[in-house]
This record gives sequence, structure tokens and C-alpha cells, in this order.
Amino acid sequence: MKRFVARLLTAAAVVGLVAGAGTSPAKAEDINIIVVSHGQASDPFWSVVKNGVAKAGEDLGVSVDYRAPETFDMVAMGQLIDAAVNQEPHGLIVSIPDADALGDSIRKAVAAGIPVISMNSGSDVSASLGAALHVGQEEYDAGKKAGEALAEMGGKKGLCVNHEVGNVSLDQRCQGFADGFGGSVSVLPTTNDPAEILAKVKAALASDGDIDTVMALGAALAGEPSLRAVKDSGMLEQVKVATFDMSANFLQAIADGEAAFAIDQQQFLQGYLPVVFLANHARYGLMPGGNVPSGPNLITKDKAGQVVDLSAKGIR
Repeated sequence: MKRFVARLLTAAAVVGLVAGAGTSPAKAEDINIIVVSHGQASDPFWSVVKNGVAKAGEDLGVSVDYRAPETFDMVAMGQLIDAAVNQEPHGLIVSIPDADALGDSIRKAVAAGIPVISMNSGSDVSASLGAALHVGQEEYDAGKKAGEALAEMGGKKGLCVNHEVGNVSLDQRCQGFADGFGGSVSVLPTTNDPAEILAKVKAALASDGDIDTVMALGAALAGEPSLRAVKDSGMLEQVKVATFDMSANFLQAIADGEAAFAIDQQQFLQGYLPVVFLANHARYGLMPGGNVPSGPNLITKDKAGQVVDLSAKGIR
């Protein structure tokens, strides 16, 4: 990773010199980048994103500040974006789970001359709101790929466990899964409380013995309790369980043959790369010309053992 950053910085320096910029690039230590996401750093998934942000700041020597509302709250997130704009950072990184709720705040940032990069969610609306680019995966396409894979494994009747109802990206995951799966799919709405997910998945399995596939939309919060529900119900042989994203425990379950696969969107890069791009933009005026896909990658039994340790370290 450090060699990757070194190459980027070297290329940036060369292009900056060739372009003959009229002003000196900002010193790295003077660059301030703010990240506002809808996911709390205490969430195992988002802690990896935050780790990516922090590592990029460390590698490039720039100041980074990660902020998120205490719960999935679009009003609070919009206020955080507005507050960030008032601080006039050199760059702003945002996730966009709800463009209707956050659009005005993001447009204010762009109008103020602050370069914006979206990450994780919002690839379909990012450009229309004025963001320079998006780093993430196409959620519908990832869901469809998962659905096709589970159908090939023999799935006929599926359950999509949505732990964050109202998050457009998660809705897209479920829709993609349903379209790729081709069979009967029901959406099970829950909160992000693992105990509630465990109870609701158990209840769904008890009420419909034909369910043979469970698709969770987050590994630690939903994938692990969904798998536990299947095991507790004595249906591990009949029901395939897969999840978006990864956790050390779910990866171990894949390696042990208890779960089907996990979809890796490499969220570390979703935090890391936007910081690299915005730091180089502040110093040299450079910016990639299009979106950067960070996933999806299906982590099956043959790959799971390779990434268990990195997941436990908060990188994968």
C-alpha cells in the first residue's frame, strides 16, 4: 500500500511540475480533509472505513477528521455536512444513503468550492450532486451477482435481511439479490440490533420451512446472527447463508463450510483512496477522471482463510 501511495505522489509531483502551476502546492501538514458518513465508527464495518481514512492521513501526513451521527439519522448527518462546510476543509468525503435528505448540504459544499468525493453509497447520484467521483461498489450489481451465485447453489426461496430500512443502498442490494436469484424472495426488515435479527430470522424460518436461502446485508450485525438463527433452528444442512461485507467470525464460518460466501467491497479502500485523491488535489490539482469500483468480490471457502486475520485487524 505504501508503494502504491508513493507512486501516486511521484506521479502527482511530475504532473504538477510539467503543468507549471502558478502557486506552490499546499504543504501536506496544512491539508485538512473531513469525512462525514452515515455509519458509526463503532459499527464493525465502518470501523474498517475509519481505519482506511486514518491510515491514508498517516501515510500522506495530512489531517483527517471522521464524523458520523450516533444513529442512522439523515437530519443529523446533513447538519454534520453543513458544519464541515463552514470549516472550509481542503476536501470533503461523504456517503450518500439518501440523496433527497443530503443533496442540499452536498450542493452547498460544492458551491463553496470544496471538492467532494462520495464513497460507499450514492454512486447513482454522486455526479448529479456535484461530487468529483465515487469510490465504492454498485450495490444492485453486487446483489445480483450474489443472487445468481445462490441460485446456482440450488436456492429456490430466499430471505433478504434488511437491517437499515430507508438506506437506498441496502434496498438496492435486496432488489439485486431478488433479480439475480430468480426465485421467491421476501424482505425481512429489522433494526441493526443483532438480538432482534436473531429472533426475527428464527421466526421467519419457523413460519416457512421452504426458505432455503438467507441473504444478510452486513456481516457482523446481520450475517452472524442470521447464521446463528439457522444453526439454532437445526437447518444448517438445508439453508444457505451469505452476507454482504465481512467479519472474522463470518469468514471463519465460510472456511468451516457453515456459510456460503461473503461479498467484499473492500471498505478500507473506500476510506483510504478518497483521502489520497483529495490530498493530491489540494497539492497538485489532480483528480481521477471517473468512479473507482472497490468491489464486489465473492469470498468463498477457498479464499476465506486468507482474509480472516486481516479482518480481525480491521483491514478487510
